[in-house]
Amino acid sequence: MEEKLTLTTEWDKTFPKSEKVSHSKVTFHNKYGITLAADMYVPKNANQKLPAIAVCGPFGAVKEQAAGLYAQTMAERGFLTIAFDPSYTGESGGQPRYMASPDINTEDFMAAVDFLSLQDNVNPDSIGIIGICGWGGMAINAAALDTRIKATVSSTMYDMTRVNAKGYFDSEDSEDARYEKRKALNAQRITDYKNGSYTLGGGVVDPLPEDAPFFVKDYYDYYKTERGYHPRSLNSNGGWNVIGCQSFMNMPILQYAGEIRNAVLIIHGEKAHSCYFSKDAYQLLKGDNKELMIIPDAVHTDLYDQTDIIPFDKITEFFNENLK
Repeated sequence: MEEKLTLTTEWDKTFPKSEKVSHSKVTFHNKYGITLAADMYVPKNANQKLPAIAVCGPFGAVKEQAAGLYAQTMAERGFLTIAFDPSYTGESGGQPRYMASPDINTEDFMAAVDFLSLQDNVNPDSIGIIGICGWGGMAINAAALDTRIKATVSSTMYDMTRVNAKGYFDSEDSEDARYEKRKALNAQRITDYKNGSYTLGGGVVDPLPEDAPFFVKDYYDYYKTERGYHPRSLNSNGGWNVIGCQSFMNMPILQYAGEIRNAVLIIHGEKAHSCYFSKDAYQLLKGDNKELMIIPDAVHTDLYDQTDIIPFDKITEFFNENLK
């Protein structure tokens, strides 16, 4: 039985509402019994079964931010879309809150495909997904598992398993460094267990230090200003259960990316600090239906919400070609 969720009825997105699509709230459940909340966008006056796209990300964000912008824009271009909050996040269910898991969050995408496949106005043979930032890696992982996903877009991908295991720019890629990180996390578990709850961490630093690296300033400008702030976003308002995310260290999500047979488009900004994730992921892919698109001069968060930079024409062309 699905968990009963409390869903807001007001338009509380970080982007304006389109008059070209119909919007509604929907829910669906994953195989762990967690009920997920989503915004559904349907082109107005659609009178036939449509190709469909499920959208999620970035890590720590909610469907009212980048995912919703992508979903609404793609609905304007003729697709039925949903933007969903992953498990334990936003309006979706799951306890305890603020958790993340490479398995459960990959399953969230697959559950979205289950849901879309059963909609009367969706062609079940024409379903794609879009993953943004941390969920770009989850999207590729889901595509490696789910043969029903005919086309996958990974936008400004961030490989959370790699960064947890190896550090930023692989700066902690040694057995000793990983041992010390595990040791510290496991010591924290004991302290937290005594206190009755596990530690929250991560999120965007606030206040912003004067000597913060550029990519930290980039995140701050998105999550801590009007541009991308949302009260349910953990990056705007808090942190993750860092102990709950511990398994990211030893579960590489791109292990079988080279076995994806359906189409994949990877998009990244040339000046994004995480561009190496996308470039390396692309090297793992095989087949002539795989593409890498580097956007000149774009930084990481430009592909969250800058509609003049996000290559929606290319994304539309990609899905039109592969969701026939």
